[in-house]
Amino acid sequence: MKKVMLVDDEILIRETIRERVDWEGAGFHYCGDASDGELALPLIEQHMPDILITDIKMPFMDGLELCAVVRQRFPQIKVIILSGYDDFHYAQTALRLGAADYCLKPFSASDLLQLLHAVSERIDREESEKRQETYTAEKLFADLCGGLINTAAAIKVADQLKLQLMTSYYAVAILTLSSTDPAKPELDPIVCSEAGRWIDQQLREQLDYFMYKRSRTETVLIIKCTALEEDLASLQAQVNELQLPLHAQFNCELLLSSGHVQERLQGIHISYMEAEANNIERKMLQQNKEAFLQASADGSYENVVLDRNGLLDFLKLGSPKDAPDFVRSFTARLDGVNWDSLYAYYLMHDLTLEMITAAREHFQTSHRTEDVLSELQERIKLITSHDDCQHYVLALLQQLWEWRQASTDKYSDLIHAVKLYIRQHYKDDQLSLFDISKQIAVSSSHLSKIFSQETGQTMTDYLTLIRINKAKELLKLTRYKTFEIAFQVGYKDPHYFSNLFKKVTGLTPTEYRKHSSIDQEVPVSKGENRL
Repeated sequence: MKKVMLVDDEILIRETIRERVDWEGAGFHYCGDASDGELALPLIEQHMPDILITDIKMPFMDGLELCAVVRQRFPQIKVIILSGYDDFHYAQTALRLGAADYCLKPFSASDLLQLLHAVSERIDREESEKRQETYTAEKLFADLCGGLINTAAAIKVADQLKLQLMTSYYAVAILTLSSTDPAKPELDPIVCSEAGRWIDQQLREQLDYFMYKRSRTETVLIIKCTALEEDLASLQAQVNELQLPLHAQFNCELLLSSGHVQERLQGIHISYMEAEANNIERKMLQQNKEAFLQASADGSYENVVLDRNGLLDFLKLGSPKDAPDFVRSFTARLDGVNWDSLYAYYLMHDLTLEMITAAREHFQTSHRTEDVLSELQERIKLITSHDDCQHYVLALLQQLWEWRQASTDKYSDLIHAVKLYIRQHYKDDQLSLFDISKQIAVSSSHLSKIFSQETGQTMTDYLTLIRINKAKELLKLTRYKTFEIAFQVGYKDPHYFSNLFKKVTGLTPTEYRKHSSIDQEVPVSKGENRL
């Protein structure tokens, strides 16, 4: 809430402004007033208002003198000059002295509030620009990943830092270095630094990305993708190739976790969150497998080979009515396991982790892996027989199927509302994700993610499909020119429309019309232009 102070020698004006303006309701705090500039100065120093309103003509110290002093001593304070028509040239002088704006007398409370809001927005804008000036490249990348900066601000900061931020697609990957030397589980800082530089040199030969260090062993990459999944596949292949030389030169290995490819800058945050979730799960899987190997080391039993792929497929596609028979078949190989052994615990723990990871990825749940797993770990400890094992696996499937059901039902109304709004407003050439998210009352980044997850296509793809289908209908049933149809379906640029139409249908609008038989001509409505 911005603080406002008033300086005017007319007590009636001071009282009127003080009493008749709903300061708090308008988002301001009225912190005091004074009858001239000399009396105002100690109050200004005491309260440090954000905005100072002052009359020009006052005894002792007039508004121009006060404006000059305030600009010198408190340059952050914005000054608004109150001026009559007969002394407007004084207001012009005040503006040259650095006043933010002026208000001509007489004025209403709404006039003053409108001016105060404009100056308040200017203060916010300048503060934002100051913060942007202190940005480093690393802070920009971290804020993009953390969802702490909007698109317009990110582009502006990138331009200031001379970074080519814009590209077709984005994806985030987290690289984690870990030691392969059992005698030195903690990597030496110098080794981390040298290995990091070497990895960066190798990866940049194939990929274009920005990076920042999240910790001594973790590096975050914001990959500028040229195609949907090809760059991530290339990164995975490169990381695999680096493992042997990394082990030979630095006694370490590289763990990769990545998020899905996104089309927009705001999608970087989504991809980062996915990469982070995958990173946590991979670490937990790695820790569990190490414990599992240790538990298997005594060789007192034969390792159990389970159809894990079959279990994961059943998790994704199976039904509750088939679950009991499937679980009996799946757990048949576990009949001879010693359920008091560490091997049995880590076997079930490993299996549980794989199922949770698959469920979170495919069902797009917001459940935290750590929270769910901590509860399941306690339940695993209670398994003392083959029957307990069957009950546990069945209960686990049922719990994860609740995620599947929730992901199916949760957003059905939301998706329906989005599609309806797009169908009703597709003609608007300015229709944007921001407009739709504002109408639906959901943040644009969240809405974009949900729509893509639930429909398998972006909102832009859906909007394009609606527009092109309507264009096909008009090409078949009317004699409108191509550019007229382009305007009617929301495209200002007929050339762009024609190129997009051919990209979607394989034909130009003219070719499509020739291949379509028109049963009857539909007359043009009154008021619609024909050439």
